[in-house]
Amino acid sequence: MPWKETSAMDEKFRLIGDWLKDEYTIRELGEYYKVSCKTIYKWIDRYQTGGAEALTEMSRAPYHHPNATSPEIASQVIESKLVHQHWGSRKLVVWLKRHHPDTAWPVASTVENILKKEGLISARRYKRRVPLFTEPFSECKTPNDTWSMDYKGQFRTSDGRLCYPLTVSDNFSRYLLTCHGLLHPSYEATRPCLERTFREYGLPLAIKSDNGTPFASTGAGGLSRLSLWLVKLRIKPERIRPGHPEQNGRHERMHRTLKQAVCKPPSSCLTDQQIAFDVFRPEYNEERPNEALDMGTPASLYRPSRRMFPVKLQPVEYESWFTVKRVKPNGCIRWKGGFVYVSGNLAGEPIGLRQIDEHRWELKFSFHSLGVLDERVGKVLPMSPV
Repeated sequence: MPWKETSAMDEKFRLIGDWLKDEYTIRELGEYYKVSCKTIYKWIDRYQTGGAEALTEMSRAPYHHPNATSPEIASQVIESKLVHQHWGSRKLVVWLKRHHPDTAWPVASTVENILKKEGLISARRYKRRVPLFTEPFSECKTPNDTWSMDYKGQFRTSDGRLCYPLTVSDNFSRYLLTCHGLLHPSYEATRPCLERTFREYGLPLAIKSDNGTPFASTGAGGLSRLSLWLVKLRIKPERIRPGHPEQNGRHERMHRTLKQAVCKPPSSCLTDQQIAFDVFRPEYNEERPNEALDMGTPASLYRPSRRMFPVKLQPVEYESWFTVKRVKPNGCIRWKGGFVYVSGNLAGEPIGLRQIDEHRWELKFSFHSLGVLDERVGKVLPMSPV
């Protein structure tokens, strides 16, 4: 209606008042108030039947919805959300269908509306994503091709002590292999956790990490004591570029779920926090649907590796065309009447040198490249990117 300065209800009352005066025809009223004759007859009929109150606009919604979600179903949805507070509507629907296949569950959008009405979910803030940076990492086509390991950001438990959660996951299946809260992110604390994981699940072909302690160092080839041990196990240590956590995006996404589920708020002490980690891991692996896995679970895809953790490490050996030098306790090798520093972490280990040209030699520890020895400067330089 084109009325400008008065409300629709005021104009209806004026129209009915003019009709009651019996001074105008229905057509004249329609031309003056800019409404159809059919509409005027409808309003007159309402007025005669129910009085002035009947002129208010009525809802067009049906009284009954044959497809409305029953209170019993809505109650079960709400109950499931309270148990899995950090799951979205899509994961809840998959989980409910999996555990109660004989029940006709509503679609995810309906579940979301139910939860919004109860105040159990809020609008999610979306962030702009940085384009992924491609790196020649190992292919990941089956379980145990590549694992990821990291220390999720440290936090304090209620007793004031720092907790550093060490996490290891399989990149193909997203299976969370270990989640252990430690007091320090050190080599001495990390290696026993990895040993337990290797004994339980076998060895991967590669492990991806960031460049922090204890995963990497500033020495030749970036080898730390931990990554040196991995190379001896024939595991390729892969490192993402500094400042590019998106290169380990699958693991970082798991960290966000872990943080929401068991770190906010933190537990009273490290022991209780570990109990929370131990409860979270089987739920994450076996119960929680994963959108990246087409709503399957990591446990449905993961299988332990056939590469068993060895009782004894095999000695590092090289092909016949390599010149082998043993690194001295000070991190140097003896080379053509002098000494060249390689890395203190390699003290006592044999390294192989393969001649590239007249003045340059490629250095390797087992299959891992350490850099290039340039005789003109007497130093080990980083490998040039391919």
